[in-house]
Amino acid sequence: MNDPAEIVNLLRSARMIAVVGLSSKRWRPSYGVSEYMQRAGYRIIPVNPEITEALGEKCYPDVESAPGPIDIVNIFRRSEAVPDVVDAAIRIGAKAVWMQEGVVHEAAAAKARAAGLIVVMDRCLLKEHRKL
Repeated sequence: MNDPAEIVNLLRSARMIAVVGLSSKRWRPSYGVSEYMQRAGYRIIPVNPEITEALGEKCYPDVESAPGPIDIVNIFRRSEAVPDVVDAAIRIGAKAVWMQEGVVHEAAAAKARAAGLIVVMDRCLLKEHRKL
């Protein structure tokens, strides 16, 4: 799990990242990580039913409403919310689900892997990108 070579390949091939739980508040980790990834050349698709826009992009209420194709579904939600997000990622044909630091759900990860998705769990997208 969290194979370094797989993470590198994913980050090099991905272009669109749906960020579930992206906040419009600059001080929140979801904002900082997403802003960094946007500056690094990735298209960020905010997913949060509570806001209409973040980082200059229209915000969508759920993963299935977001424009695709989505390469990575990046999850900034509590671990108990992960199964529903993983189910949505599978339905839209995402390549990967990425659970940020502190977000762990083994059963959802196993389900995503069984459906052919790459799974990164309990890792920071920004920190892993900086390693490139």
